[in-house]
Amino acid sequence: MGATLNGVLVRSLLALSVLTAAAAFASGSHAARSSGPHYAAPAGSGALFLVRGHGYGHGVGMGQWGAQGYALQGYTYEQILADYYPGTTLGETTESSIRVLLASGKKQLTISSKKSITVEDGDGVEHTLAAGQTTLTPALELAVDGGPAVALAPPLTFSPTGGTSLTLGRRYRGQLVVDVPNEKLRAINTLPLQQYLDGVVPAEMPSAWLPAALDAQAVAARSYALASRKDGAAFDVYADGRSQAYLGVSAETVAGTQAVDDTAGQVLLYDGDVADTLFSSSTGGWTQSAADAFGAPGRPYLVSVRDPYDKISPYHDWGPVAVTGKTLGSALGVAGHILDATVKRNSSRRVKTLTITSLRRGSQRTASVAGSTTASALDLRSSWFSVGVLSLQPPSPNPAVAPRTRVTLSGVVRGVRGVVVQKRSGVTAWKRMRAIRAGAFRFTVEPKVTTFYRLATAQDAAGSVRIRVHAATVK
Repeated sequence: MGATLNGVLVRSLLALSVLTAAAAFASGSHAARSSGPHYAAPAGSGALFLVRGHGYGHGVGMGQWGAQGYALQGYTYEQILADYYPGTTLGETTESSIRVLLASGKKQLTISSKKSITVEDGDGVEHTLAAGQTTLTPALELAVDGGPAVALAPPLTFSPTGGTSLTLGRRYRGQLVVDVPNEKLRAINTLPLQQYLDGVVPAEMPSAWLPAALDAQAVAARSYALASRKDGAAFDVYADGRSQAYLGVSAETVAGTQAVDDTAGQVLLYDGDVADTLFSSSTGGWTQSAADAFGAPGRPYLVSVRDPYDKISPYHDWGPVAVTGKTLGSALGVAGHILDATVKRNSSRRVKTLTITSLRRGSQRTASVAGSTTASALDLRSSWFSVGVLSLQPPSPNPAVAPRTRVTLSGVVRGVRGVVVQKRSGVTAWKRMRAIRAGAFRFTVEPKVTTFYRLATAQDAAGSVRIRVHAATVK
């Protein structure tokens, strides 16, 4: 929750230099999309919805692109944090270690080290495991102390020797604690909080970014880790987006470690407690309140605030994303022929609910879906979006007609400019018929032969509808 989608941010943007961001900011670029390729929806796919939006992630708390924008303007990390988390103050923590869940429910785990490993079993007895690779099963049988494999009592605590690290898929500092709950293996990395953050900060923010942004990330990551610890659990945090991305030694960078060291022990406090400093990639220009995102009661310091320097983000504005009515209905579990979709916003500008109108068994019905659910189901970057509608409906029922029979077509256009009606018969090219203004519309056609009709813009076209003409009666 603390870093939703930030792993995507790092993978896609590590190659982006601070100079590129600075140039985009200086030029006033809002990362406007190119016109993109022409999209024509398949015939019979129903209305076409063109979704445009802002930001990437839940948008609560600090926006990472905005933090970099603040840094480019000369703000300090203290000022950056104060703007994103109003009412908080910088303080110190005495917490020095953390437990990170690396794996659970596994049938086997492979641990390796370049030097020998000290293994303490559940009875408190220490053993020596030779250097190299060891595969564990729930039986916890290990060849220790130079002897044959024997079963050791859980949990097993693996400690590296000689300043080395342990490898469990990735290299990790500290100790690995392996237990067998529910007859499956679980691995927890126990290590100093500072070393944990060394593997978090570069995984959550490109190390090429300015020190003020990285320092703000280090304080936010430290605060979030402590505020979100799992009460009563065997571990404190996850190693992924359920908490925040932690990639161990492989992610460490000089700049990331410097940010962790420069802010050593610093956390944000609110009313004496460590603040739950959520953050995400890009806010689109306004953060979202925790209450709007996750429900009451929210947090007094996680309210919607302006994020003026998010404009450097490539996700500040995005879209359009073309979604057919058939796709929308399938993704959101709405049955029938989809006719329309409208949004209702929360106080943070995000979509609270998407109301879908469908035609089912001859009658219109509506269904409402949460904006966050919609964003997830359609793989949108955020729940701050708008929906343009190109909806053309044939008469219902739609039987075959005689040539030149007057047929009424109706529909709705909303949030899209430059819409026209096109027609095509056989394999001929699409031909423009007329322009369509925004709102509900009706018009009649008199096809001589079976003809397809559709709504289109210069870039996109909705799926066509067919008016069948009796071939036998055509002269």
